[in-house]
Amino acid sequence: MSDTDSHAAAEPREVELKLDCAGPDLTALASHPRLKDASATEPESLVTTYYDTPDRALRKTGLTLRVRAKGDRHIQTVKAGSGGVGLFDRAEWESEIAGQAPEPAAWADTAAGPVLREADAPLERLFATVVQRREIPVAQGESRVLVTLDEGRVETDSGVAPLCEVELELQSGDPADLFALARELAETVPLRLGVKAKSAVGYALLDGIEPGVVKAEPVDLPEGASAGEVFRRVARACLRHMRLNETAFLEGGRPPEALHQIRVSLRRLRSALSLFGPMLESDPRAAGFNDEIKRVTEPFGHARNLDVFLSDTLPDLAEQRLDEPGLDALRARAEAERATAYDAVSETLESPQWRALVIDFAGWVEAGSWAAGPDAAVDGRHFAAQVLDKARARLKKRGRGLRHLDPHTRHRARIAAKKLRYGAEFFAGLYRKKKAVRRQEKFGAALSDLQDHLGALNDLETARTMTESLSGPPMPGPDDPGAQKLLDAAADARSELLDVKPFWR
Repeated sequence: MSDTDSHAAAEPREVELKLDCAGPDLTALASHPRLKDASATEPESLVTTYYDTPDRALRKTGLTLRVRAKGDRHIQTVKAGSGGVGLFDRAEWESEIAGQAPEPAAWADTAAGPVLREADAPLERLFATVVQRREIPVAQGESRVLVTLDEGRVETDSGVAPLCEVELELQSGDPADLFALARELAETVPLRLGVKAKSAVGYALLDGIEPGVVKAEPVDLPEGASAGEVFRRVARACLRHMRLNETAFLEGGRPPEALHQIRVSLRRLRSALSLFGPMLESDPRAAGFNDEIKRVTEPFGHARNLDVFLSDTLPDLAEQRLDEPGLDALRARAEAERATAYDAVSETLESPQWRALVIDFAGWVEAGSWAAGPDAAVDGRHFAAQVLDKARARLKKRGRGLRHLDPHTRHRARIAAKKLRYGAEFFAGLYRKKKAVRRQEKFGAALSDLQDHLGALNDLETARTMTESLSGPPMPGPDDPGAQKLLDAAADARSELLDVKPFWR
């Protein structure tokens, strides 16, 4: 199912699906038919304290150490990994100890042992979580699942953050059943894939970091990863990128940059489905997901185009045409249309259909039949070389005669450039030698230049179309000197890119 290190089989592991929700929805969920025992179960009060060294030695290595008070008992736990999306499959070591203070003997034989011995520093209390918890065992298919409903808060010396989540822990059986159960529960209350462990919420509060807009992060790939492992990690990274910005959009006053990053995450995700197409084609659901994501998120593009029109195009028009009548009216029409477009985006993101699509897709990434196909086991570097060679050849072909291409054909070249860039970013972690890294930097810079010029040309075309649709003044045509200058620069950038030696060879 989930990719792990070679020694992971010897480690005790926790496999759970995290879902976010709001307090009232959690209360409603307790009466769900599948959780009929929840309302009869008294919630348990849990206080969990997290520890680390002053220089955060555990955090730097992706580990957490906590002590949980359960009545008169104290459970010390070491976990590996605090970030992810939806499914958290990680090593976990638990021991009962005498009191609240962490005991070295209980962590000595865990992953934290060598880290703390090398750090040779005292542990300090960082933050605590205080939750009311209900636990309900559920049978799903042939699997046994422990459903946990948690509501409470994270506390630091300087602040408090709310906690409200559902955890579906796999006690035995198939991880696919976690997603099937999540889909059933999400039909009655709005559940979303969780992207932060409780420790991550605590660290963010400790660091004074408010939830906000985030950009795509590099994909962490293990040495010798198979093509299937690479795809799974890429897809998870895209989903995490989307979910973080979805929260920023819905809870942060709908900032335009959050919408932009949601679109970037989904373009990256659809590019991954295309780039890994030869490996995924044995699974009929792959093409369906690609089409459905494109269909459902169609309004996002229009909203983003209106953002660019209002922030870039109109100010440029106002500066160039100081006496142009009707610009104020044009701005008012654009703002009204943007408000409508943003309402459509919000409606999509708040819809049960969208939430179900995201949960279904995440479940397919983790447990789809594509993972059993022969290409999924192919060496990742070998697969990457084939994919990137093909993407580079497509850009070379589509960009031929770039100065003379019509806008539609030029747009296809732009898409090819974007897909090549995403592919280069997805597979970058497989090539870690200094020579390959230097080539990556040079290749990425050349590709970025090409994308910038093609993007500027696309913005001009979009601005023309947008102005016409809003009954604005005529915009410069494709023969405009500014457009010709961009075309020349794009053609030169393409030539320079094709002269750069591919880092994957």
